[in-house]
Amino acid sequence: MTKTIMYVAGVVFIVLGLLGFINDPILGIFDVNALHNIINLAAGVLALIFASKGESQARTFALVLGVIFALLTILGFMTGNGNMLGLIANNMADTVLHLVLAVIFLFLGLKKSAPSGYSGGMSTGM
Repeated sequence: MTKTIMYVAGVVFIVLGLLGFINDPILGIFDVNALHNIINLAAGVLALIFASKGESQARTFALVLGVIFALLTILGFMTGNGNMLGLIANNMADTVLHLVLAVIFLFLGLKKSAPSGYSGGMSTGM
């Protein structure tokens, strides 16, 4: 499941990275700049690469993204509306999105994988 979600996330990050070069703010609410767009593109490409390596690698990259987004959330709350570290465009909508993504990716990265051969159904033992 994490692998599939990382494929979807990869495509979404790539689309957002490209869209940011055309439309700022994205969807009228998320502030971006060229560096922000490049980071989104890189995250998308890396998500696709790690997802293609299997469930375990997808889970590892989800954990890495979760930690990065958690740090971005903290920086975003400290910075407010402006450039994080003087480089990356940020506003409160970005910070809230980073918080949501941190929770999702940390959950995906930390969840236990299902045992091999587990189908999710209950066995009757008969």
